[in-house]
Amino acid sequence: MQTKQQKKVIVQDLVEKLKNSKAVVFSDFKGLGVKDMTRLRRELRAEGIDFKVIKKTLINIALKEAKLENDVKEMEGQLAIAVSNQDEVQAAKIIATASKTNENLKILGGILGTKNITKEEVMALSKLPSKEELLAKFVGSINAPVSGFVNVLAGNLRSLVQVLKAVADNKQ
Repeated sequence: MQTKQQKKVIVQDLVEKLKNSKAVVFSDFKGLGVKDMTRLRRELRAEGIDFKVIKKTLINIALKEAKLENDVKEMEGQLAIAVSNQDEVQAAKIIATASKTNENLKILGGILGTKNITKEEVMALSKLPSKEELLAKFVGSINAPVSGFVNVLAGNLRSLVQVLKAVADNKQ
């Protein structure tokens, strides 16, 4: 049993995390084994995502203090909250992947920025490429015209060298 002081500390910690978060995913972990839960926590922690099991009442208090409109009391099952303050997509991706391999883990909804999102929207979010993948594609698309230009210039030089070589061969 937690004391009032411990609950206040938990709520204040969660409020700070929620205020700085880019995405939050709520999931039901009822029936999830210790091994699976440990693996999930480890994956999330590796990406800088906080994954906690907190009472729904305390989560509701923290959500209200963080000025986020969401009522987790309506969500069924045992609630776990994943808070990501670095990447909007990564928490949804990891939990969605884990829920595919374990039917006891269910996504219930989430928050993206300050907007509530449904289970379906969290699943759609999990299918998006990560920030790093998007940046790599962006750099590739910026680099493509430059590479093409270099190849065109190199082609002209190659042609010039071949013409000069042919002229030199003819003179010999």
